[in-house]
Amino acid sequence: MANLATLDKAYLITMTQIVRTGQAPHYTELASEMGVSVEEGKSILHELVDAKIPAWLHPGTNYIASFPPFNNQPTQYRITVGGDQKWFAQ
Repeated sequence: MANLATLDKAYLITMTQIVRTGQAPHYTELASEMGVSVEEGKSILHELVDAKIPAWLHPGTNYIASFPPFNNQPTQYRITVGGDQKWFAQ
């Protein structure tokens, strides 16, 4: 089980990538950024999503569907910053 510092780091990595690129990281990218194995990255991702934040994975997958306040899948709620529209809201 991941400790709070590990989950905090995973949260920061995930949020930073969403803000930078408009897309949430895959657990393999998360693992690489954290310097852990791919399996450990997947486990950390699941623990993070289960950590009582209103985030969720697409059913039956390991793909982030929503990570508040962002949605990784297109919604009718588009976010535009500085003329760039690369984000969707929950």
